[in-house]
Amino acid sequence: MRSDSPASRPVLLVTRRLPDAVETRAARDFDARLNQQDRALSGADIAALAGEAGAQGILCTAGDRLDAAAIAALPEAVRIVATFSVGTDHIDLNAAKARGLIVTNTPDVLTDATADIALLLMLGAARRASEGERMIRAGTWTGWTPTQLLGTHLGGKRLGIIGMGRIGQAVAQRARAFGMTIHYSNRRRLPSDQEAGAVYHADPEAMLAVCDVLSLHFPATPETTHWLNADRIGRLPPGAIVVNTARGSVVDDEALIAALASGRLAAAGLDVFENEPNLHAGYRGLENAFLLPHLGSATVETRNAMGFKALDNLDAFFAGTAPPDCVV
Repeated sequence: MRSDSPASRPVLLVTRRLPDAVETRAARDFDARLNQQDRALSGADIAALAGEAGAQGILCTAGDRLDAAAIAALPEAVRIVATFSVGTDHIDLNAAKARGLIVTNTPDVLTDATADIALLLMLGAARRASEGERMIRAGTWTGWTPTQLLGTHLGGKRLGIIGMGRIGQAVAQRARAFGMTIHYSNRRRLPSDQEAGAVYHADPEAMLAVCDVLSLHFPATPETTHWLNADRIGRLPPGAIVVNTARGSVVDDEALIAALASGRLAAAGLDVFENEPNLHAGYRGLENAFLLPHLGSATVETRNAMGFKALDNLDAFFAGTAPPDCVV
């Protein structure tokens, strides 16, 4: 705990409402300016508020767009941005580096929660759970019938994972419990003990043909924008299921919606969307799209851990040591 007087503590702008335990610690260790109304802020808003507060650090979230213009508008006093996320695609890292701004993230604490959501999406999409839930709520269920909402059994199916990092490996571990065969593609092949019998494919496109279920776990970059496009969807087996807990921008929405509408794909389970929360309207009318509002890390335990990790980075920086999770 800091022993500084309130006046000598670094001023920290917190851009969104965070879990109570995180805000309590932020207020203890910093002169924290909290967003109690949880108002969504633009990059220009953040820069203006930082200037008004005399902020030296910013604790932002994945929904805060800090593009080059926003970073240029930040007051000189701001020396660090700690993002409450693993992904940093909402921050222009090149602009931050050019300005000499430190950027940190929160790796290694979202693995289990995100893997759980990937399995929820997989099961929900395969077993048509959202269709059944809507039927119950609408009062249209007339009782059990032998052919009602027939879905896909995951046991014995081939799961293809693109991006076999911590989350990808956690998804594979869970999927094995359902009797799925694991295939994966990654920049580097894993050691055999980490593969645990999974089949490696150096070329992700070559793997698509054996994916009864495809789960995406790679970062959003200019190179991966709309990676899952019409051509790659066409390489999946007919009736395949697509799951995305990575970033919405890695999927070409038009192509995925067309494949779901035509029945070329059996279903999709999506937790992330391009331009969220303004997702493509075409998803809303698709019965075979199982949709969640970016719940990947949404447990009390995980969100607290994310906040504490962000604060650990801030504490280290203002104590004069290197933040443990420095991206830039």
